[in-house]
Amino acid sequence: MKKITIIGITDQQPPCLDSHVEELVSRGKTFSGGKRHHKLVAQILPKEARWIDITAPLAEVFAQYRAIDDDIIVFASGDPLFYGFAATLQREFPNAAMTVVPTFNSLQMLAHRITLPYHDMTVVSLTGRPWNAFDTALIQGKTKIGCLTDNTHTPGAIAQRMIDYGYTHYILYIGERLGNPNEERITRCTLEEATNKTFVTPNCVMLTSPSSLPIPPSPCFGLPDEDFAVLDGRPGMMTKMPIRLLSLQAMNLGQSRVMWDIGFCTGSVSIEAKRMFPMLDIVAFERREEGRKLMAENTRRFGTPGITAIIGDFFRQDLTAQPRPDSVFIGGHGGRLVEMIARIKPLLNTGGCIVMNCVTKDSSEKFRGTCQMLGLKLMPTTRIQLNEHNPIEIMKCVKQ
Repeated sequence: MKKITIIGITDQQPPCLDSHVEELVSRGKTFSGGKRHHKLVAQILPKEARWIDITAPLAEVFAQYRAIDDDIIVFASGDPLFYGFAATLQREFPNAAMTVVPTFNSLQMLAHRITLPYHDMTVVSLTGRPWNAFDTALIQGKTKIGCLTDNTHTPGAIAQRMIDYGYTHYILYIGERLGNPNEERITRCTLEEATNKTFVTPNCVMLTSPSSLPIPPSPCFGLPDEDFAVLDGRPGMMTKMPIRLLSLQAMNLGQSRVMWDIGFCTGSVSIEAKRMFPMLDIVAFERREEGRKLMAENTRRFGTPGITAIIGDFFRQDLTAQPRPDSVFIGGHGGRLVEMIARIKPLLNTGGCIVMNCVTKDSSEKFRGTCQMLGLKLMPTTRIQLNEHNPIEIMKCVKQ
């Protein structure tokens, strides 16, 4: 059975290792890690040691691991089980005998340097990952957020995203080259200051806020219609708040991972959904170019980063390039409802639903007939009338 030992190190050179780990290294033959790790540990490796760089593509690295009979010692940063390489190795070599020797991870070290209790910190890894988890933490109003960064999600990029969406009540702490006594640096700064600074890698970020402040200062359940920027000053071109909430309720978003909003116009349905379910992955479609500006404006007004807006004819989009939806809201169909639902159905996950608000008898009959024709299960309809206008039917079908 192949044995893999993963040793966590900081940026200290040479690394400070326990005596039993030093003995393990002295007897090792095959070692691996990133190029930076090699530089840090080179002087403590045995003279005849073999080194395997961990570089992309990882499949080639793992092929080298499999081709040798020796046990492998891997060096990784901090705690290898904390968003680290150990989890990757566990997936790739499930039958290997694995030992992990951790040290403090970078966020722990940063917390120690600024004497900040971190038991209640929300941790987000942006290392090779999208913004989703970070956006969720902001929308949820977390007051203490620790971020692992990379060359794209830098402290400056993090600060700029927070400024763009109105989350300006945080203070940033940036830790650079933590563990290296000669190059370690801790910086406390505002968001604006962070956008104008360059930080040495590797680094990590800790965000703190004095209190939980909802951004913007409006209800997170039932956003006021008057607070939205609207199309050409036409407030009628928006799903009104009571209808919006009933439509979102019908979509069962608490059990969804991906939502599509087709014909988003002002973005009100997507934004309301994102505020209530921050972890939801939302893809919003709108054929009018004006929708681009409206979505950008309204997501900033309501502090809702992370909504993917696609502008153009829905029927010309490569829908297979988007995550498959669990819930779909049809806000507009351009008179092509049958064709639209037929395009959606193959991509809708089993158990997923389509919801549409029907104002006229013709549209409700067309929705009902289309669902029956395509084998989608119709659910009970909610009928509501807000004012002197026609009643609205909130219709729903489910893919079985």
